[in-house]
Amino acid sequence: MARVTKKNKAQINKQLWDRANNSHRQRWQTISQKGYDFYLDEQLTKEEKDQLEESGMPTFTINRVTPIVEIMKYFVTANDPKWKAVGATGDDVDVAQVHSDIADYCWYLSNGKSLYSQIALDALTKGIGYFLVDVDKDADRGMGEVRFSRLDPYDVFVDPASRDFLFRDANFIQVRKNISRSRLINMLPQFATKIKKVTRNTDVVSYSERDVDLGESIQPEDITMGISLEAEDEDIIAYYETYSKKKFEYYNVYLRVVPTAIEMDLIKDQVEKELENFKQEIEVGLIEKQMQIQQAVESGEIIPERAQLQSKNSEEMAAQAIKEKEMQLMSEAQEAATVIKQQVMSASDYKILKQSEDAKVNIVDAIKFYENRIIQTCSAGDDVFLYEYTLPIQEYPIVPIPYMYTGTPFPMSAVTPLIGKQQEINKAHQIMLHNANLASNLRWMYEEGAVPEEEWEKYSSAPGALLKYRQGFATPTPILPAPINNAFYTVVQEGKSDAEYISGVPSAMMGFTQEQSETYRGLLANDEFGTRRLKAWMGSVVEPALEHLGRCFQMRAQSHYTIEKVFRIVQPEAGQTPQEQEKEIRINIQLYNDFGDVIGKFKDYASARFDVRVVAGATMPVNRWALLEEYFKWFQAGLIDDIAMIAETDIRNKKQIVERKSLYSQLQGQLQSLQEAMKDKDGTIETLQRQLVQAGIKMKVGDASNEIRKDVLQTEAQQKLLRGMMKVEFDKMKDQMKMDIQSTKQDVSKNKEE
Repeated sequence: MARVTKKNKAQINKQLWDRANNSHRQRWQTISQKGYDFYLDEQLTKEEKDQLEESGMPTFTINRVTPIVEIMKYFVTANDPKWKAVGATGDDVDVAQVHSDIADYCWYLSNGKSLYSQIALDALTKGIGYFLVDVDKDADRGMGEVRFSRLDPYDVFVDPASRDFLFRDANFIQVRKNISRSRLINMLPQFATKIKKVTRNTDVVSYSERDVDLGESIQPEDITMGISLEAEDEDIIAYYETYSKKKFEYYNVYLRVVPTAIEMDLIKDQVEKELENFKQEIEVGLIEKQMQIQQAVESGEIIPERAQLQSKNSEEMAAQAIKEKEMQLMSEAQEAATVIKQQVMSASDYKILKQSEDAKVNIVDAIKFYENRIIQTCSAGDDVFLYEYTLPIQEYPIVPIPYMYTGTPFPMSAVTPLIGKQQEINKAHQIMLHNANLASNLRWMYEEGAVPEEEWEKYSSAPGALLKYRQGFATPTPILPAPINNAFYTVVQEGKSDAEYISGVPSAMMGFTQEQSETYRGLLANDEFGTRRLKAWMGSVVEPALEHLGRCFQMRAQSHYTIEKVFRIVQPEAGQTPQEQEKEIRINIQLYNDFGDVIGKFKDYASARFDVRVVAGATMPVNRWALLEEYFKWFQAGLIDDIAMIAETDIRNKKQIVERKSLYSQLQGQLQSLQEAMKDKDGTIETLQRQLVQAGIKMKVGDASNEIRKDVLQTEAQQKLLRGMMKVEFDKMKDQMKMDIQSTKQDVSKNKEE
């Protein structure tokens, strides 16, 4: 098999682009570009403008596309997406809770709101928009930050064989840019020498039908094509960034982590303490045994030699018991301190691990599996290789949001079905205005030489003008235009309605008051029914894409944020002070033992396992008035209190209002409690008055109770004194027993010596 060189990799990049940039791709981009042009009100080609001008007709357009697209974009991007993380185990819950905050932090750093708006606009006008999740290595003083960014859809080339609407099954996704040499050097200064050797790009092609020089809008492609080819450092070159998937061999290794030397010293100290208690118990038992043997010798039950042998056996058995106990305690302590650690490692790292004898013994199990990794290969021109990285993620960092998926990498935009209706509306308006111009500027029929032509051309349309003609000629007669056909007015109205029908965006959603319902509930109904088409797109395409984006961010973030880091997040809320709006999040907090050694991490972000879900409907707009009406109904029904009602409003200083209201409620509750207490006291006084009659009887009963209590106390005192005396006698007996045992032990030792 031929070796793949760096030059070969650059050539492969060019070949992949040739494969993706086929005739289908080129036709799609032409159609897509036309939709984008119509959104920018570039709705007439140069040929169409020339024909209209030659016919004396107006060249204006009535843009119905832009307001439709803008309201669709607003509906989709009214709020930022929200991701919710769910921990796989109990240990991962703490990390999962902060992941959403980290995502918000990186989204804010990336100016996510405007970024998301632009990508949604790409999807609506060009057919597809692209997110890129990448690491800005220079951010945070070289520590790096994970960022979201946008890719121009016309710079992205996808494997034509892909059939997944998120392109997860694609063999490759390539970003190809026509870029000036100086800008590329500024982007990649470490490869400046290589970039300077790249030849100029000659395949800069425009897919727009509009007149670039006379168009109303300036697009990125216009600027690229307008760069002077004479400047040596400003010539256009092709830059390729290819992402591909490759399966690598990995091992899920379960390692037995034995205690360290320091931990072993601590274990030995603990074992010695427990062993000392066991030794004392053994010694007491040995003394008792020897006393029994001595008593047997004195009574003549056994001879002294037999007693000596039994005594020796008892000592040996005691020593063996102590030794076995020590081994048992050490084994149990080591087993308790030994943990099984799960670790995923590459095949090469696992091979190195097995070469270590200590580690090899501690490998409990190793399960081989294969997992995707993303290969990023970058080159410039046809054959200049720049670099290649293996990214620590399993999915492409490029996430598409298509509008109308066609089963291919070439989706249709929301504008494309509107182009025909937009042209119809433009044509009808142009004809009606042209007819109005003809009616206001009459044409005349006259015999040649009957009128002074220059004078008539100058004054024939002037109000109150007196026009003369020469005698002997027929009187000039005006040529009246044919009355405009009412069908043109019908075409305009039906074209407008058809555009709304095709897009699913009624006029009421665009703010046209004459189209809105007179009642509030009717307005809410129009809002609900008028957005169903958009909600369907949100539920089936946008939210799954955002959820996939959240997972891609999770992979990128967990692989990058591996050391201790503090995130400071500002979450503004009405009524809060700047200090209250700030939130601090810490991850990968190192844990140390008493000796200063790192023993683990708290909130270990890199190794945590959790799943990410997008909050459904989080990006859609909220009808504040409808929401407040619902809250008011709940308040009237008694389901919520007035404090909860105020918290959901936009009233200024609502926090202070809520605090005052809460304090008032507390004081009111305290006052009510005092009133209830006063009522109770009044009732108690009445009860005491009634009980005064029974006081004599109760007093006598009380005297008898006191006598009985006195007897009980005397009995308890006597019992306490007796227990104290018994304890003293027991302590004396215990001390005497210890002395007897010690004396017996000394006698046994003397007999051994003799």
